[in-house]
Parts: sequence; structure tokens; C-alpha cells
Amino acid sequence: MSEIGLRERKKRRMYRTVSDIAVRLFLERGFDAVSVAEVAAAAEISKPTLFRYFPAKEDLVLYRIADHEGEAARVAAEGPTPVEALRRHFLDGLRRCDPVTGLNDDPEVLAFHTLLYGTPALVARLYGHLERSEEALAGALGGGLDARLAAGQIIAVRRILAQENWRRIAAGERVEDVRDDAVAAAGRAFGALAETLSRLLD
Repeated sequence: MSEIGLRERKKRRMYRTVSDIAVRLFLERGFDAVSVAEVAAAAEISKPTLFRYFPAKEDLVLYRIADHEGEAARVAAEGPTPVEALRRHFLDGLRRCDPVTGLNDDPEVLAFHTLLYGTPALVARLYGHLERSEEALAGALGGGLDARLAAGQIIAVRRILAQENWRRIAAGERVEDVRDDAVAAAGRAFGALAETLSRLLD
């Protein structure tokens, strides 16, 4: 059992190391200007080995957010209702300046978000991440069309709130100046969701 654990730790360390090297190169030179072969060389692995870990170049970047795909589904199960659980979770994220909420002015976080949202290939690939998040959340909400409709609205609200916070921070506003608006916007958005989705999820 311990040997399996060791292999898994090594595998995760490899994913993290290669992703970090790739993101550093992309930030320095631009996503399109860096080849997969260059990333493999910098990571001191072969190109075929890299593709075993990351099937597409975009996955080198999206690895950093891959573990969030099932987050909404996990949180929704905590209750007392899915929307209330997700509201509390998002507000707690704002309080902690969690990068996922967009309310974070760390230069590395801002640079990563600029890379992610400013690269068309990454934006296109990001929609796959969002679709998998919706699918997982819909399953947690009971499955079926109504659950899928609800999940789509919830994921969209979280994404739009986070992008608005990031946009303002990236434009030069301070976290302290954005926080109150971010909290108020989240309150309005999740309040509207609670009213709308109660008919779908009851």
C-alpha cells in the first residue's frame, strides 16, 4: 500500500513540476511562442513522456485549476441547500482572497489569469473544464435536465463573479477597494439563484 502511495506522490510531483516549468516559460515568452519540445527539454523529459502526462499543450496550464472541476459538486453536498452552501463557500473564498474568486492581487496570480484569459487556445480549452464542472455539479444535484439547467447557471455565476473581480484588480484597483462590491455582487447573484433554482431543484 505504501508503495502505491509513493508512486502516486511521484506522479503528482511530476505533474506539478512540469506544469510549473511550462507556465513560467509561457509567462516569459508567450503561450504560442513556446513549443512543447522546449517545455520537455526544460523539464528534462522526452516529448513522448510529456504527452503521457499532458495530452495537449493547453493542459500544461489548465493543470493548475484541474482540481477545481469537482469543487462545486463537493461543496453543494454540504448543505443546508446547494445554493446556500455554494454562496457561503464563495464568500469565504472572497474573505481569504482565494485566487479562484478573482479577488487576489498577487503578481503571480494576476500573471497566470492574464495568460489564461488572454490566450484564445486556453480560453477554448477552459470551456471543457467548465463543462466537466457542470456535469459533476448536475450529478450532485440529482441528475436530469433540471439539475443540468441549475448547474449551468451556478457555474456561470461563479465564473462571471470571479472574472469581474479579476478584471478590476488587473486594471489596477486594490483588493480592499473591490472587496465590498465583490461581496455585495455575490450576495445578489446567489440570492437570485436561490429564488430561481428553488423551482428546479425542489
